[in-house]
Amino acid sequence: RRRESRREASMAGDRVIYKGFKQGVTLEDLREEMRTFAEERDWNKFHIPRNLLLALVGEVGELSEIFQWRGEVSPGLPDFEEKDRVHLGEELSDVLLYLIRLSDRCHIDLPTAALRKMEKNRRKYPKDKVKGKSDKYTAYQNGGAKNDISAKTEQETKTVTPKAASCSTSNVSGYKTYLGQIFVVSIAVVLFGILKVAVGS
Repeated sequence: RRRESRREASMAGDRVIYKGFKQGVTLEDLREEMRTFAEERDWNKFHIPRNLLLALVGEVGELSEIFQWRGEVSPGLPDFEEKDRVHLGEELSDVLLYLIRLSDRCHIDLPTAALRKMEKNRRKYPKDKVKGKSDKYTAYQNGGAKNDISAKTEQETKTVTPKAASCSTSNVSGYKTYLGQIFVVSIAVVLFGILKVAVGS
């Protein structure tokens, strides 16, 4: 029998007690909804991976604005008003829907990829070694000996020889190209946000 009681929300005064996601809605349901939504509006020609990715980044920016000046926020958002919680749900939904649409247009089976990634994370972060710790997975490699990590860090902080410090022209050129790409994407995201605000106003 499906565990419905844990997923249902119960009322405590005027506040809904969160008990998890509602059952019956899958990522495939949302993927099909997004695909139908786009096809009905002839938007597939606009939904290329680059456009969807930039739209996703823009939505993440709008999501960040909700938390921007609030300082530390406790789990459950006890200090949020109901309208803020509704707004947060809408922005989270925008991020999720764009992510699903991007995955679909890239022909990536997102649920399968996510489960595969979780299995990989379980191997990278063995529960008997990482419980209560926040170190990066590299701290638990080679039997979890942090001394190896410390030794490596100490070695890296020593004076670098001219040979090690030297870098080829091709490496410098590639690095500059990489920085240029980051700059272009950043400008595109900023312009997207400005355009969205202007259209909205």
